[in-house]
Amino acid sequence: MHIDIYNILKPNLSYYLFLFCVVVVSNLQSQNKQLRAYTLEDGLPQSQVYAMSLDSKGYLWLGTQGGGLARFDGNDFKVFNNTHGLASNYIQAIKTSNDTLYLGTQKGLSIKIKDVFHNTDCPQVNEILRFGHIVYLLTNKGVYKLNKGLSVEKIQLHSKLDTSQINDLVFDGDYYWIATKNGLWKLSALNSEANTITQLDFNNYIDLVILESKIFASTFNDGTLVIEAQNFEDAHLIRDPFRINSISIQNSNQLWIATDNEGVSVIDSETYKELFTIKSTNGLSTSHVRGVLSDQQGNIWIGTSGGGFYKYFQNSFKHYNTDTGLKGNRIYAVHHNKRGVWVSNSEAGLMRIDHMGIHEIELPETFTDVKIKTITSDKNGNIWAGSDGKGLLFKGTVLIDSIVIDTLKASKKRLPIEQIKTKILNTKTGFPFDWIRTIHTENDTVWAATYSSGIVKFNYNPEQDNLTIYKTYSSFEGIEDQYIKDMVKDNQDRLWYATQNGHLGYLKGNQITHLGLVLDQDISINSILVQNNTIFLGTAGNGIWWSDVSNSSVFKKLKGAKTLSSENSYQLIFDDQGYLWVGSERGVDKIELSKENEISDVFFFGRNDGFLGIETCLNAIDNDDKGHLWFGAINGLTEYQPTNISRNPKTPKLFLEDVKVAYKSIDTINLSVWSNSDKVLRLNPNQRQVSFSFKTIDIDHPNGIEYRYKLNDSDWSHWSTNNTQDFSELNYGAHDFNVQSRNYRWLESDPTRFSFYIEKPLLKKVWFQWTLIGIGGLILVLSIVQYIKRLKHKNVKEQERLQLENHLLTLEQKALRLQMNPHFIFNVLNGIKAMAPTKPEKMNDTVNSFAILLRETLVNSRKDKISLDQEIKTLKHYIEVERLMAEEPFEFDIVVKTDLDVEEILIPPMLIQPFVENAIRHGILKGPRKGELKVQFETIKEMLMVTIEDNGIGIYNSQQQKPKTDHQSMALKVTRERLESISGKGALEIKETKQNDGTIEGTTIVFKIPLETDY
Repeated sequence: MHIDIYNILKPNLSYYLFLFCVVVVSNLQSQNKQLRAYTLEDGLPQSQVYAMSLDSKGYLWLGTQGGGLARFDGNDFKVFNNTHGLASNYIQAIKTSNDTLYLGTQKGLSIKIKDVFHNTDCPQVNEILRFGHIVYLLTNKGVYKLNKGLSVEKIQLHSKLDTSQINDLVFDGDYYWIATKNGLWKLSALNSEANTITQLDFNNYIDLVILESKIFASTFNDGTLVIEAQNFEDAHLIRDPFRINSISIQNSNQLWIATDNEGVSVIDSETYKELFTIKSTNGLSTSHVRGVLSDQQGNIWIGTSGGGFYKYFQNSFKHYNTDTGLKGNRIYAVHHNKRGVWVSNSEAGLMRIDHMGIHEIELPETFTDVKIKTITSDKNGNIWAGSDGKGLLFKGTVLIDSIVIDTLKASKKRLPIEQIKTKILNTKTGFPFDWIRTIHTENDTVWAATYSSGIVKFNYNPEQDNLTIYKTYSSFEGIEDQYIKDMVKDNQDRLWYATQNGHLGYLKGNQITHLGLVLDQDISINSILVQNNTIFLGTAGNGIWWSDVSNSSVFKKLKGAKTLSSENSYQLIFDDQGYLWVGSERGVDKIELSKENEISDVFFFGRNDGFLGIETCLNAIDNDDKGHLWFGAINGLTEYQPTNISRNPKTPKLFLEDVKVAYKSIDTINLSVWSNSDKVLRLNPNQRQVSFSFKTIDIDHPNGIEYRYKLNDSDWSHWSTNNTQDFSELNYGAHDFNVQSRNYRWLESDPTRFSFYIEKPLLKKVWFQWTLIGIGGLILVLSIVQYIKRLKHKNVKEQERLQLENHLLTLEQKALRLQMNPHFIFNVLNGIKAMAPTKPEKMNDTVNSFAILLRETLVNSRKDKISLDQEIKTLKHYIEVERLMAEEPFEFDIVVKTDLDVEEILIPPMLIQPFVENAIRHGILKGPRKGELKVQFETIKEMLMVTIEDNGIGIYNSQQQKPKTDHQSMALKVTRERLESISGKGALEIKETKQNDGTIEGTTIVFKIPLETDY
């Protein structure tokens, strides 16, 4: 049977025309519009931006209609309105000059000097200009100038001009050109006596610009007139666009015309042809544009009425989202094959992007509302997609038949007939698991890593609809952590896997090699990348690590001269030029690596650089056959197209925002003038607290600015994002505060220096100190002279007084020693008297011993010092007397512990006897057991320590048993006084000794006296 294939495949013209239109529109809409919008959601106070200006510091100033004034630093808005002193919240014009801001409002002129507004009444100001030192105001009723006292004065030009709405004014070197609502004027001078005052046209002229010898004069509704300065008659009219709000020259030779209904039209200033337009159909939310402004980085800012303002810039990124044809903005997975780029589209299924546009992929109903977390394709181009909870999706083609066609009458050709095959593999259809993290295909084999159940190796034959499970690798096969995050194969046929808990391993053949925590920390490994013989690991919170594949147990952190924008690494890929790209929550980093895998340079791309997706999604990244990179993010899909666009960053400018002394701002000086100058701020001695605020403005990368500082000759501090520094309790004298900034490319600013001097207090000034020293010295000399005179006069009396005091002191010491003798004698005689009736023999021995003791006592009491040997002999005689008088005998022992000769050690006489007497009479003799007395002398360093121990009833029991009329022994009291005079208060320590059960077993007396010898 012969079939006419031409009739079968004959295209429908209307269908292809429709398809072409859809593809072209889709392709145009998917282009990166190179616009970044700033609206109320970003902090803009009002969406109608009627005036813009850039100051010398880099701040962008915005005047709104009802929201007041906004200052923008690339990241934050600071708003000023009538509550801050602004005359009106409706601003028509802005002019910046150093630290002064001139604002044209509906109520006149407002001048912002630092943070204070000065308001002057005049008609509504439409434009503010400065020629030389004079500031001109173009108002609804003529031209005004600003006087030095911040008052305004009207300039009388011409009766018609003085009552007209003045919109713009330019000077070509010879003449002033004035655009008014009632026409275009040419003047030779800005006064009524000008030689030339001519009205050239009567249309409503809105704006003027000069480019070389040409003057571009735009009307509101009749196009733009191009005038040669000396030949108005041959002027050229650019008819389109109409309804013009403003014009400006951008990119050297482009005329940018802002309209209130067609956005911005860009005109070639030489050919007058339209180059392109920017309006609501290609990026703006509204086509009502009020003005255009260029900044120092080459960006062009577009102010709109109702849509906020936009940044227009060149970049290498193309962005796709719901506005350009995607079904959702969150891109979980990205994969490229020969048919295009495949992306998972939130929970809205699959999309494919090719040169024809964006195509939605038809999926089974049960697979349209799931998260597809991974996409890959096999050798036949079939698509495999893994999901959360719904298993695997296979989508490909199968051969079902073939047909024969006539190519020529003499020959035939057989063509295959293919059919699309879609299959879901899950637990319902025989696949063991439904939660799939990532997939790898090779020939006819597929490996699927699950969320928490290991890796499944299988094969699926779509023509026979046959599923074969080869093996599941889990904990039984050696995968200790089955929460797998990524999987990749190297050139040695090893299938590497990384886990959520920081484990790493690989599968080769059918053998699992689990390496465990290769980073020595429990941190999630988000992604794996194998490049040549190096394996890279991207972590959650600890940067990127790398290792040689042959020694994969040792990993090093990726470091170098620069740091990454984030320590969270969600995506890793190398481009065709050898750069390593890292996706994070902030955007993407392009890393230049050395041969030693050290970071040589880092290029960061965020929202301000065209990477509009912002936070990238885990492993949603691929490289297509053109070398383009595709990044999946939470805000859409971004394509990176390598180009020659180069935006060389400029050296940052640093300025001091504020200087505070004692927590109060110094408002009396101009910081820009004082910085890096010979001026020195002089502070009084109480002003030792000084703080500095400093700033570098980078509209494109406001968060990439870092600062360092130093005071005087100290070392520079570490780089940080902190832009304030406080100093307290500073030293008196001269100080230099130095600060420096660097931008995101690490280009450093010139250091900024601020000098100040803290006066010393009067008391710390050298001249005052020397004066005080001189006066004090003179007074001292006079005092010494007078003192010597008085000393000589009183010397004799003083000597007599000292001699008398010394003699009295000697007598007092002897009297103290003699106080105890009567008491001692009284006690002994009473004892002898008691022995007379019953023990006459014992009485005789006692009288003999007492006579010897008495003689020694009388001899010793006349001496200031006696030897320790003599004191021991006297003590022995005394104790013998007491033993003879005692009814019950007791034992005693005298111990000496010293390396010195006892005859060389000197002590005060009769110092120890009272304590021994007290131990015998009030301790041992009253005790229930046989008495024991121990006296010990021990030398310790420069002291003689005396210890007296007895086994009597204890000192406190003894005191309680005394009758109320019996007072403490006079000898003990006198001896305590002697000790205190020799060794000071607290020299004597008396304590009871106790057994383990708390029973009193005696008393211990310890005291120390200074050690003296006779040599």
